[in-house]
Amino acid sequence: MSRRTIIPFGPQHPVLPEPIHLDLVMEDEKVVEAIPSIGFIHRGLEKMAEKKDFQEMAYIAERICGICSFIHSMGYCQAIEAVLRLEIPRRAEFLRVIWGEMSRIHSHLLWLGLTADAFGFESLFMHTWRLREKLLDLIEETSGGRVIFGVCKVGGVRRDVDAEALDRLLAALADLEADCREIAAVFARDASVQRRLSGIGVLPKEEALRLGAVGPTLRGSGVPSDSRRLGYAAYDALDWAPVTEEAGDCRARCLVRMREIAQSFDLIRQAVAKIPEGPVSAKVVGAPRGEYFARLEQPRGEVVYYVKGNGTKHLERFRVRTPTFANLPPLLKILQGCELPDVPIIVLTIDPCISCAER
Repeated sequence: MSRRTIIPFGPQHPVLPEPIHLDLVMEDEKVVEAIPSIGFIHRGLEKMAEKKDFQEMAYIAERICGICSFIHSMGYCQAIEAVLRLEIPRRAEFLRVIWGEMSRIHSHLLWLGLTADAFGFESLFMHTWRLREKLLDLIEETSGGRVIFGVCKVGGVRRDVDAEALDRLLAALADLEADCREIAAVFARDASVQRRLSGIGVLPKEEALRLGAVGPTLRGSGVPSDSRRLGYAAYDALDWAPVTEEAGDCRARCLVRMREIAQSFDLIRQAVAKIPEGPVSAKVVGAPRGEYFARLEQPRGEVVYYVKGNGTKHLERFRVRTPTFANLPPLLKILQGCELPDVPIIVLTIDPCISCAER
């Protein structure tokens, strides 16, 4: 009979960008159960809605997570705008799409670099993050920020991007896209990468649906679910389809993110080609009274924002359901039966963001 031992994984670990903690129940080198412990970095951001007025809360929402910052503020603003029955200018909706897709590319490039670092491919890690720096320069040029954009507000966006700047953006993104294709070829075909990703951490489609997986974790198991299909912002004017892979393993989740980078470049080009002239913000009158759920697609998956207003400048309730929180049950499932050296790779493939999960 095999003897069971418990090995702690995290919250400090060389491959972890986030302080996730798991107690791994082991039989020899095989994981038979993973028990999560969360709550290390609870920050009380949702409670702050009772003290900061609903306009200021856009800044707080953006700081739920640095990597997903823009879409956090965008989701919060969409929820407040729905309660206020405020229609924002169409140009602002297209700008939100452009910045949202730049945020997605940024997040996926960061993840690809961390994954390469996790299995020891240091040169691939450095090359990926070098390209990420180029994208951050473009984000800074258009929004004024690098990681925290600071450009989304209730009623639209804080600044416009003129035609000349959009042309420069497209030219720079074309060069960046060519470099990203080189990286994609390495992740897709390099033998050492395949040995660490293929057949590892398999999540069947039925289990992904049963356990409520979202984002690339769900689409890597063959489910074409993407909240952008709801048509919020300007996505209803763009031509695209969710990216899926059928294998359900670590490689499939990696391929989904690589293909989504290419898709984001295309969505930005479409948005720039179709963006109308006009103002970028609408006047906000009154205070929110009522409640609303807003659903958006973060780089990590579907995120849900709930706001409840009582007619004053302070919200009565602000709640966020993040994709990492939704992907924890699938993670615990796919860790069962894996070998101990594969645990870091499997954990990274859900792209965990514990600062998102612990508001």
